[in-house]
Amino acid sequence: MKKVLLFGLLALSLSSKAQEQKNVVKLNPLSLLLATGNVSYERAIKKNQTFQIGGYYSGFSLGDVKYSGFGITPEYRFFFSGAKQAFNGAYVAPFVRYQNFSLKDKDTNEKATMYTIGGGATIGYEKKFSSGFVIDVFAGPSYNSVSFKNKSQENSFDIKGGISGFGIRTGVALGFGF
Repeated sequence: MKKVLLFGLLALSLSSKAQEQKNVVKLNPLSLLLATGNVSYERAIKKNQTFQIGGYYSGFSLGDVKYSGFGITPEYRFFFSGAKQAFNGAYVAPFVRYQNFSLKDKDTNEKATMYTIGGGATIGYEKKFSSGFVIDVFAGPSYNSVSFKNKSQENSFDIKGGISGFGIRTGVALGFGF
């Protein structure tokens, strides 16, 4: 009888722990289309608020320019619909972003370093299922300010792709809560 009672208490404890999951790790599979690996960690701060920090590494080409580097994006999420509960429902999330890229012109072999700092806000919908699986869909406006350090001291680097100025941040992230 004691073993059954002990097993029941252990199962109840594990069940309540599963309901109190405050962490989620996610990957953005759409970023793979841009030769980018993107991972995020999200933590519940209050019943309807979370903090997320995302990072990525990328290496891709636009035109004659090869980009390789990383970025980091912290954001704070406010869940405002449904049960108004972290990881479940519609949210709005202001964010900032820092990016650091090495650039190389394939034709001239000219090299430069590019830094961006920016921010914006996304609106999204996140759902955490009882299994722990999480899906997160988001989109919103962003703005980046770009700074270059050109190693050859020439000012002929041709940057394409709308990296500076206004843009759109969008994604679909899949993950697991614990």
